[in-house]
Amino acid sequence: MKLNKLNLHHLAPEVMLPAYALGDTRQGIAHIGVGGFHRAHQAYYTDALMNTGEGLDWAICGVGLRAEDRRARDDLREQDYLFTLFELGDSDHTEVRVIGAIRDMLLAEDGAPTLIDKLASPEIRIVSLTITEGGYCIDDSNGEFMAHLPQIQHDLAHPDQPKTVFGFLCAALAKRRAAGTPAFTLMSCDNLPHNGAVTRKALLAFAGLRDPALRDWIDSHVSFPNAMVDRITPMTSTQHRLQLADKHAVDDAWPVVCEPFVQWVLEDKFVNRRPAWEKVGVQFTDDVTPYEEMKIKLLNGSHLALTYLGFLKGYRFVHETMNDPLFVRYMRAYMDLDVTPQLSPVPGIDLTEYKNTLVARFSNQAIADQLERVCSDGSSKFPKFTVPTINRLIADGRETRRAALVVAAWALYLKGVDENGVTYTVPDPRAAFCQAMVADDALITQRLLGVEEIFGTAIPQSAEFVAAFEWCCNSLREVGVTRTLERVLA
Repeated sequence: MKLNKLNLHHLAPEVMLPAYALGDTRQGIAHIGVGGFHRAHQAYYTDALMNTGEGLDWAICGVGLRAEDRRARDDLREQDYLFTLFELGDSDHTEVRVIGAIRDMLLAEDGAPTLIDKLASPEIRIVSLTITEGGYCIDDSNGEFMAHLPQIQHDLAHPDQPKTVFGFLCAALAKRRAAGTPAFTLMSCDNLPHNGAVTRKALLAFAGLRDPALRDWIDSHVSFPNAMVDRITPMTSTQHRLQLADKHAVDDAWPVVCEPFVQWVLEDKFVNRRPAWEKVGVQFTDDVTPYEEMKIKLLNGSHLALTYLGFLKGYRFVHETMNDPLFVRYMRAYMDLDVTPQLSPVPGIDLTEYKNTLVARFSNQAIADQLERVCSDGSSKFPKFTVPTINRLIADGRETRRAALVVAAWALYLKGVDENGVTYTVPDPRAAFCQAMVADDALITQRLLGVEEIFGTAIPQSAEFVAAFEWCCNSLREVGVTRTLERVLA
């Protein structure tokens, strides 16, 4: 059964449907960067609220700024912007749900003025973002906005024909200011530390270059709540589409697959109202920092600890690494001995139980989360997920070999060939740059660790860490992943 509005009530009985009439919704959120995670997370929570009969004025208008967003828009439009959320887990407690929270999607390619008008319209009270860690144009080595980038320079020179997220946001906010329309809340849902503060810094830096008076208005009128977001959401594959069709008879061009677990901790700092997401499980707080640090250092840090080693070993799915007891022992040692001593108490969270949950989530066979997905964009992930842990280990004079192994595994992964001789493409916008750093084995240490925007200054200056890194690189080359893990854990 093709998924669309006409067929909605002819779907299989186990498929959960929107409990609200799609025609009764009104758009209140514009979301830039409609991908799997947004649909399995923010759109999921918004749909859940609508199913209670509330929040019907918070439907989402998707926004695509990249050429590749056209396929997503076309697939969704063909289905009246409906899509299936297909939970995959190792238990029977999973659901298949049609989500109707997204009601439209606009593309920058189809005309900048139309998109600017949408973002400037009074009905849009929240603009949310999933633009990836690298999309904020912040230099990780110094925390500064990279105004020199060609696309940023283009937007400063052509403010009415922007291409970047910051160009569109400033054009819309300038229009709102001129019309006396209240500002919107700008809400990052990207997986990076202090995502609201990073968004604020980047937007104010861009606005200051475009129009200092606009910068001051944004600073006074726009809010930027920090958030901790969490749900493992693999890339949707043809196999996932076929699985949904075979098991539940739903023909969906772009379903989203995800694990049953979902979490959103959000600072309650909104300038122009917000949905009552707390009624469907979102945790509002005054300070998201302890939750964020826990998640980024334990979940994302452990993902990186497993992923490059697993890929070098020849595994291609996260659960395959978790089927290897050596990898589980290594992950637990990294979490327990390296990360946990660095964490502040997290209100309402038992860290031991949280770590047990991570082991179970990573072991989820049904979801078949791709290592390639977790491996992607390592040059942006390392400064956020791993380097802070290493810096703290160095500062505290603690053992660094387990953490050095994460970096060494990435260095060898960048060579593009696993220990079985299988070649692969490195999915990173800076792949050519990173691969050049590791081309000469004799120079890997100084070239790779010397990249300040990734590793900062403390790591290359730590003789103990450098020695641990070189030991791990040599061990991986000489005896491979399994024997190296045995040595590190001995």
